[in-house]
Amino acid sequence: HLLGILSSKAERAHSTMMNADMDAVEAENQVELEEKTRLINQVLELQHTLEDLSARVDAVKEENLKLKSENQVLGQYIENLMSASSVFQTTDTKSKRK
Repeated sequence: HLLGILSSKAERAHSTMMNADMDAVEAENQVELEEKTRLINQVLELQHTLEDLSARVDAVKEENLKLKSENQVLGQYIENLMSASSVFQTTDTKSKRK
């Protein structure tokens, strides 16, 4: 009879330890799942940030090309004005004095 009681207590202790181990494993799995979810969300946020930055870089490149083109047109316009104006014409003052 004592053997039966000890065996029963041993089984309950073993069952309690198994339940505690399972609870610990479940808690560890929950922590891992939360960490994975956090990392996935962080990766997604970084992907969106990268997409936004890439779009901004494309917009800046486009604006830069537009400004370069406008600068070339303005440069040519100024050059044409200067060549048409007598103020910017080179004069040889020595030959006029002689």
